Amino acid sequence: MSLPRGMSFWHPVCLISTWFGAGMLPGAPGTWGSLAALPVAWFTLQYFGVYGLAAAGIGLFALGCWTSTIYARRTRERDPSSIVVDEVAAQLLVLTTAPLDPAWFIGGFLLFRVADVLKPWPASWADHSLHGGLGVMLDDLFAAVYAWAALHGLVLLLR
Repeated sequence: MSLPRGMSFWHPVCLISTWFGAGMLPGAPGTWGSLAALPVAWFTLQYFGVYGLAAAGIGLFALGCWTSTIYARRTRERDPSSIVVDEVAAQLLVLTTAPLDPAWFIGGFLLFRVADVLKPWPASWADHSLHGGLGVMLDDLFAAVYAWAALHGLVLLLR
């Protein structure tokens, strides 16, 4: 994957949008971005609790709307696959319902990846209808709602 016109890898917009290069790894950038969110979520949940994790996810969503708008404009693509800040923010929000346990984190990761790939409505609507940074970010947020609900249900049922 190439960098946006006139932007180095070290530019803050590039670093945040690609989540420090995770979105430039070969294969499935969204999966890499979601995986890169796991240690951040673990640390944040352990030291700042569920409200800290929610605040991190919401803050990163807002920051991602701004950076992905610039990044997409520079690449002249609607939703460049190298932008993974959307997956990171959404994954953080999904894990707000997960106990601090590797099995629950893996479950949250898998549920989010399934929801992100399937894009049930309104995620599919946001993916096709919205443009700019909000469009890049919002489809993943909608997918995160489905994954969060499924994970929360499992936590209530099995814990």
